[in-house]
Amino acid sequence: MLIAQVTDIHLGFQPDDPEEMNRKRLDAVVETLLAMSPRPDALLATGDLSETGSVASYQTLKAICDALPFPTYLAIGNHDNRDNFCRIFPDVPRGAAGHVRYSAPLGPLRLVVLDTLEHGRHGGSLDEEQAAWLDETLSASKLPTILVLHHPPIETGNGWMTEDSDAPWVLRLRSVLERHGHVIRIITGHLHRAIVTGWAGTTLTVCPSTAPQVALDFRSLDPDHPDGRDMVVAEPPGFALHYWTGRELVTHFGAGGEHPVLARYNARMQPTVKHILAEHAGEHGE
Repeated sequence: MLIAQVTDIHLGFQPDDPEEMNRKRLDAVVETLLAMSPRPDALLATGDLSETGSVASYQTLKAICDALPFPTYLAIGNHDNRDNFCRIFPDVPRGAAGHVRYSAPLGPLRLVVLDTLEHGRHGGSLDEEQAAWLDETLSASKLPTILVLHHPPIETGNGWMTEDSDAPWVLRLRSVLERHGHVIRIITGHLHRAIVTGWAGTTLTVCPSTAPQVALDFRSLDPDHPDGRDMVVAEPPGFALHYWTGRELVTHFGAGGEHPVLARYNARMQPTVKHILAEHAGEHGE
């Protein structure tokens, strides 16, 4: 099984521009995914789908999703608007308190999607009601489970795009997950960088954004003294591919758009390929 992921699309950043950069960057990633063989079995879109939560931006996203040959599973982030999102995506489940959250079967795996949006707040949120729902939902099945949420509950060291590891919502989430060893992966976005770490007894991955990336900078940042440092950079639009081997979930990171090809599988490369495959066959024969 191959699960694609996009995040931090930020559609509507240039709302009146038919050549909007973020739309073009998303299109480049979608074209790359559609050109793959085999194609992904599903797509996760993990929040900040819109820049301002506008109805028009969600209408654009829905038209894109409806044209895909595989199902899309959506989560929302701090730039999103729940009501506008649900107006355009009415089939995405909501919880009793209005949170956009749900579980769904995905082949041999199970998805559990959380809503970490608190309107007016840039960072994540998880109240007691959502934590109880998560605990109950995880207890209902022991299938290998992927937890999907927008905000990574981690300290990154990267200046302004980080989280307080002792924030109440982070401790609440950790407490729940440490009781459920069948969560094989936490899949997130928000940070506009590719990041991998261990957290709460499992692996946490952050997908790079389709919108421009956040610059890497581990210097301390003084909010009272702007120093002219780079903050957002036009690196290529990113995505992730999560490959289920039947035992582990293996994550690859890629970029949409055209890239120079430096080698192809031709007569020059054939000896190298034959050697590698023969080596693998020999190991299996031992």
